[in-house]
Amino acid sequence: MFFTNAVIHTMAGVTLKNGYMRIEGTKIMEIGAMPVEADGEVVDLQGAHVYPGFIDAHTHIGMWEDGLCFEGDDGNEETDPVQPHLRAIDAVNPMDRCFSEAVDAGITTVLTGPGSANPIGGQFAALKTFGKRVDKMIVRAPVAMKMALGENPKNVYHDKNQAPSTRMATAALIRDQLMKAKRYEEAVVRAEEDSEIDPPEYDGKCEALLPVLRGEVKVHFHAHRADDIFTAMRIAAEFQLDYVIVHGTEGGLVADELAEEHVRVLSGPLLCDRSKPELRNLTPATPGSLTRAGVPTAIITDHPVVPIQYLPLCAALAVREGMDEEEALAAITCNPAKICGIDDRVGSLEMGKDADFVVFRANPLSLSAKPEMVYISGKRVR
Repeated sequence: MFFTNAVIHTMAGVTLKNGYMRIEGTKIMEIGAMPVEADGEVVDLQGAHVYPGFIDAHTHIGMWEDGLCFEGDDGNEETDPVQPHLRAIDAVNPMDRCFSEAVDAGITTVLTGPGSANPIGGQFAALKTFGKRVDKMIVRAPVAMKMALGENPKNVYHDKNQAPSTRMATAALIRDQLMKAKRYEEAVVRAEEDSEIDPPEYDGKCEALLPVLRGEVKVHFHAHRADDIFTAMRIAAEFQLDYVIVHGTEGGLVADELAEEHVRVLSGPLLCDRSKPELRNLTPATPGSLTRAGVPTAIITDHPVVPIQYLPLCAALAVREGMDEEEALAAITCNPAKICGIDDRVGSLEMGKDADFVVFRANPLSLSAKPEMVYISGKRVR
């Protein structure tokens, strides 16, 4: 299937002023400049603009279901502050209508998972936004381990009169579980190397953290305040974790420090009120400040905090507050893919990647713009 006569924004360093793209099955097989001899079905886009499908790198879509209260609330297991063995894919409801709203806005991939009630909340998954069965929507699972610092764990467990009720206890619980997992792995290795040594009794929490300790799965640290960001960096350095800062509300205030340490940030939500003390420095200018300092940055909605369909609007707000427009587009396409380690499949239009793309007649960051077409894995879904 050929898509011809389009302005193709590959988000891989090249924009084709009059290009074509050939897809076969679920993949992009060819991309280049017109003219082309098409030997299959042809869709003439007549000068429309093609972008990679948008990516929201931090949501809770399908975990807090739209229009429901407790019966649709599966985002936080508040019975234990340390829950690394919980998996988002066991909670996501693909029938949540917000997936359809994501598609309508051109969002083709999301990361979704547990909230921030727990110091260790569980495993995030990267999913396509179209499908009936979560197993068939997976891009990567687990894609990240969720950990949370700051006031959310404090508030939840202070109300229960148990730890953590301070930032110290939150960090200590994370360290404690990581050290247990480290010792568990050492015991597993010893048993594998010596048949006379019994392996340790199975521990689901430790097992879930082994890929994290090996650097195979990233840690996504929920952190708003600058001091919490630095605590995340400190813990990551102690255990040599591959990590990302989620939210980073005060990241713009310490952007030079983050750039120096090569920290990556998923910035947002931007389109919301300052509903708690940690958000007192919230501003849509933060993504631009981070990017100008050289910090790899993506823009997120934290759905349902900001409804997922407003991801492009959040990027537009960042542009209004000083972010370069091309950087803002990167912040909802190639940057989140790279930051989250799924850029082998999504985030840019390149040969061999998933055929996830959106077609616009207007600037996708303008208030009135809606995609004319949305394709996910080579299938038109809008």
